[in-house]
Amino acid sequence: MHKIKVAVIYYSSTGTNYQLAQWASEGATKQGADVRILKVKELAPAEAINSNQSWKNHLEATAKIPEVTLDDLEWADVYIFSMPTRYGNLPAQMKQFLDTTGGLWQSGKLANKVVTAMSSAVNPHGGQEETILALYTTMYHWGCVVVAPGYTDPVLYAAGGNPYGTSVAVDLSGKMQTDVSDAVRYQAKRAVTFAQWIQKGSSGNEKEN
Repeated sequence: MHKIKVAVIYYSSTGTNYQLAQWASEGATKQGADVRILKVKELAPAEAINSNQSWKNHLEATAKIPEVTLDDLEWADVYIFSMPTRYGNLPAQMKQFLDTTGGLWQSGKLANKVVTAMSSAVNPHGGQEETILALYTTMYHWGCVVVAPGYTDPVLYAAGGNPYGTSVAVDLSGKMQTDVSDAVRYQAKRAVTFAQWIQKGSSGNEKEN
């Protein structure tokens, strides 16, 4: 059996979801996975980015983070997505990338991947749950196995108790209002664990009961 491969795919304008992606990478790596942190392509015009110093600074600080490609999707066994909410839906940058995957989907190369997701907004009820569920809708079309955290560990309650995926509120200065680091790491480890179970079950080496 091969080492589980994880693509942590994020969009972040000022850094929150990049931080979530880093914590997810830590959790997946601790579970023994081979991890790639990948960003989706920025679509916003330079004028908009330059008008927000935090946005501009973050874009420059993460310039060396590779952009996700279709090859990364084919490579990975697990997808961990992280993105801010946009009116309770996916940001355009993430949606645009997902809309390029038709060829892989039609060839069945996205099926049976394990998926989990996270989100952020500027208030506790800013649409994080709907954003995660919107992402999962696409994953169901792909034929993925969605692994939500549910209420499977006490650490999830301390992080706000979102059963669909870790979510966080961020104030206008960019500070997270809740420490969700342990919940993110747990969610990533849980996704990798499921992928390991699936791999073990599909190997054909286990005796039938």
